[in-house]
Amino acid sequence: MTSSEHRPAISGEGEPTLDDATALKLLRHGHIEVAGRLIEATNMTLYCTATLGEVTAACVYKPVRGERPLWDFPDGTLAAREVAAFEVSNATGWRIVPPTVYREGPFGPGMCQLWAEPDRTVDLSVLMRSRHPGLRRMAVFDAVVNNADRKGGHLLPMLDGHIHGVDHGVCFSPEDKLRTVLWQWRGKPLLREAVRVLTRLERDIESGPLGRRLRELLALSEVEATWQRVRRLLATGVHPYPSEGWPAIPWPPI
Repeated sequence: MTSSEHRPAISGEGEPTLDDATALKLLRHGHIEVAGRLIEATNMTLYCTATLGEVTAACVYKPVRGERPLWDFPDGTLAAREVAAFEVSNATGWRIVPPTVYREGPFGPGMCQLWAEPDRTVDLSVLMRSRHPGLRRMAVFDAVVNNADRKGGHLLPMLDGHIHGVDHGVCFSPEDKLRTVLWQWRGKPLLREAVRVLTRLERDIESGPLGRRLRELLALSEVEATWQRVRRLLATGVHPYPSEGWPAIPWPPI
């Protein structure tokens, strides 16, 4: 969701955040009602409510039929890539991507993601150049999923200091497409926490539930490339440098 400035208001915002298990159940099984469209988003991005019993929460719904064709990604795969990014995020334990599922909606199948209301007093142009520890984790995550579009506007700084990342439709290409505004740590040694997480991811992608889930969402070559990127990070022990054959920063950067 490249912008939330034009979303309609929904009553109940500001209530306590749902835990992930409750949010995932709501997103999978709740009734989706469209409230409006985020008009600055590249692909069709709808601001909705999901209701299941007495629980209602705001969410983002991106139907496959609203995806704009891209020259370097197969048509109709962006929603699944967003869900795959959540699965990787969930496996890291870093809670980078808000709860996200693939489901039927008012305009057919697509991704549905819990709305994360950011702290709008934070200057994103300052935040994205900072050394916030949450951004360092996100830089590792982006290297794993091969994020080709980490803009400053895809950072959601929350009131509690946590930072979510959104818009992961152009991830998981087998080719090196890492394009991000988070190059502060290029060439720096990975923190021990990151090494522990990557070691766990390597096993989980190769023969664990994460690998099985990714194979449901991505091409086999993309899952294999993800595993190889994790292995490469562990082998080098450092944050990656920008690629020489691909633009290092997305445009626009915000």
